[in-house]
Amino acid sequence: MSLSGSYGQARTGDSLEAVAAALDAGIDFFDTAEAYGNGHNEKLAARALGKRRTEVTLATKFGLRFEAGRIEADGTPGNVRRAVEGSLARLGVDCIDLYYLHRRDPNVPIEETVGAMASLVERGQVRWLGLSEVSPATLRRAHAEHPIAAVQSEYSLWTRNPEDGILATCAELGVGFVPYSPLGRGFLTGNVPSRADLGDQDIRRTTPYFAKEHFEHNQRLAAQIADFAGDLKTTPTRLALAWLLHRGPGIVPIFGTRRRAHVEDNAGAAQLVLDEPALARIDELLPRGAVSGDNAPAVTAHLADR
Repeated sequence: MSLSGSYGQARTGDSLEAVAAALDAGIDFFDTAEAYGNGHNEKLAARALGKRRTEVTLATKFGLRFEAGRIEADGTPGNVRRAVEGSLARLGVDCIDLYYLHRRDPNVPIEETVGAMASLVERGQVRWLGLSEVSPATLRRAHAEHPIAAVQSEYSLWTRNPEDGILATCAELGVGFVPYSPLGRGFLTGNVPSRADLGDQDIRRTTPYFAKEHFEHNQRLAAQIADFAGDLKTTPTRLALAWLLHRGPGIVPIFGTRRRAHVEDNAGAAQLVLDEPALARIDELLPRGAVSGDNAPAVTAHLADR
């Protein structure tokens, strides 16, 4: 997502280098979506992966449309059929490994949407189905219609809402969990951008975490985590990603960065082992509920599935 304008303009050369660095580091799970740059990101993914496409599991998403300055969900069967054809063409593939519903459409029963998605599996256009930002009840209903392979929701030291039930439901049903924004939308990188540094197109401008009344408080929390990472002789990004990897074997975080050096740093989280005292100290420094403000940007907050 970060390579297609959501956090400001990205240079194509830097984007291609970042993907190449991820591949070289052994990262083999890539995530895109129809909505990222209105198809730009899927085309970029196809170009960046090139002949190395067979080395990776490739996920994309459908179900969001831009309407009168807002993002709306569209889970109708007709949109399922339309969207998959476009994604297949832009990605340059015959089959999508993992196909997510980007947000649940409140006007369409989840069984109807997932039933239409299941027909894509039957036709060989999709291998596995996924959902994004759904409640435990929605996941259960969807899984009864067709097996769901993965749920993708925001989860990090910064945003711990999934601990309210969806993580347990995924574990019970054998569904993988994919945390997005695992670095707290930048707060957990150790290099928090100031509010003034955010570009006009940066989605964080409408994210409550970065609002004036919350920012300084959250910045202090992030500094504490960065200091502890230094005590462990690691980076705050590796610490935050390793914390997620320690939450369970079915949890696979996806980070987004536009720079090769950051990719290489993040990839090192896979080798970082956190013992029980370290995990306990992290919880002391950043207990659940300590972060001020909500995580959802204004453009998608109304699509929350409760």
